[in-house]
Amino acid sequence: MVKTRVKKDTCAICGCRVHRDGGYAKPTVQGRSHATRHHVVAERFFGRSANRQGTIREPIFAKCPWNQEGVTVLFCYECHEELMHNPVLLREDIERFANLVRLRKLNEGKKSADRRRIAKRIKLLHEVIAAGLTSLLSAEKEKEADGSH
Repeated sequence: MVKTRVKKDTCAICGCRVHRDGGYAKPTVQGRSHATRHHVVAERFFGRSANRQGTIREPIFAKCPWNQEGVTVLFCYECHEELMHNPVLLREDIERFANLVRLRKLNEGKKSADRRRIAKRIKLLHEVIAAGLTSLLSAEKEKEADGSH
């Protein structure tokens, strides 16, 4: 008899084993490790909302700029709800981002009828995150290579 190994689901960020056995969102190890899916690009950006079905939203993007529409990632409850849905943006972070917004002329004194500028601000925020991740990963790899870790 050949034994097959069943790959257990793990969180895409912290790597913990996730489950679907109940306790979702409870302040326990079981609740914190419950499996949950997250769209990498919010459905609302395409005019959809899973929790407000029938509600029509004006889409921000007609087509996903990253070609990731509908893609989901598996997380534990903790990484999904506590980390991904609640990023820490300090006042100085917001001020620096606002400066980038102004430098790229994506600011608005008064809202316009179209949503091009919010779409560009969303893309800019992703660019900022990607640049920061690239920079930090590079620095960590250098430290590792130098043996300073």
